[in-house]
Amino acid sequence: MFESIKRDLQYQFQSGNTLTRIILVNIAIFVFIKLIYVFTAYGDVNGIYSKIVDVLSLHSGAPKVYTYPWTWLTHMFLHEGTWHLIWNMVLLYWFGRIVGDFLGDRRILPLYILGGLVGAVVYVLADYIMPFGSDGNVMASAMGASAAVMTMLMTAAMLSPDYELHLLLIGPVKIKWVALVILFFDLVGTAGTLNTGGHYAHLGGALFGILYVNRLHNGTDLAAGLQSFIDKISNFRNPSQPIVKKKAAMQVVYNKGKVDTNVPEIEHVEELDFQSQLDYILDKINEQGFQKLSKEEKEFLAQASKKD
Repeated sequence: MFESIKRDLQYQFQSGNTLTRIILVNIAIFVFIKLIYVFTAYGDVNGIYSKIVDVLSLHSGAPKVYTYPWTWLTHMFLHEGTWHLIWNMVLLYWFGRIVGDFLGDRRILPLYILGGLVGAVVYVLADYIMPFGSDGNVMASAMGASAAVMTMLMTAAMLSPDYELHLLLIGPVKIKWVALVILFFDLVGTAGTLNTGGHYAHLGGALFGILYVNRLHNGTDLAAGLQSFIDKISNFRNPSQPIVKKKAAMQVVYNKGKVDTNVPEIEHVEELDFQSQLDYILDKINEQGFQKLSKEEKEFLAQASKKD
């Protein structure tokens, strides 16, 4: 049985998309630390479990915020509470799937990491400068994927505000309303006394999602540098699969029959399959900005946002 489970997990990790892999890593770390908890005196404060959590969590105060630099990354894959993990992974799947459909699988991990980092920066700064903070003198700690999830939510909502989610007991709801409700409760949470720094981190992740899509519409991909770095690492580890830049997936016919590698305004696009058209339009947004889309392309993108 255990060998079969191992094979299934390996298959899912190797064949799944980036979103699947991120979720599996979060679950694997959760299972690992919980097993440590069970077999080391149930998380004794001086035990190995507490030490592992301590060196993986992000600390807001000195000296650990400086001497544990890896925690800026590791904290966003760490969860202690079962429901904390479940809700984050469910929301990450919902919103990450939408982002992946619009922007492609390669942008998921860079957005996840950058959103988590921006949330972490806001969390630490809030502890230093906000009235509830300790000016860095008390080492509060943060963990979880919530800031990264908020980045996915706001990225999806900014890309396609009228995309419909089918919520249990509620029915179809446009994602813009889901985003506004969650943002509202996080904003209210900053005035409370429970997880105040966490709510600031969530808002930081949300802010990055908004900024990312805004800049993407103007032709600037804020995740491009990290995406390129991840691609190089992936290529180094798998030299038999070199990185190949994706070419436009449509055949383009121009008004005067001239070919321009800068992709001028298109008079006619031969109809191919849905995904090819969507890939081409998203590439054009990335290279030239949303405002350069033709009326037909904008209409196609609007229809794509409503497609389940």
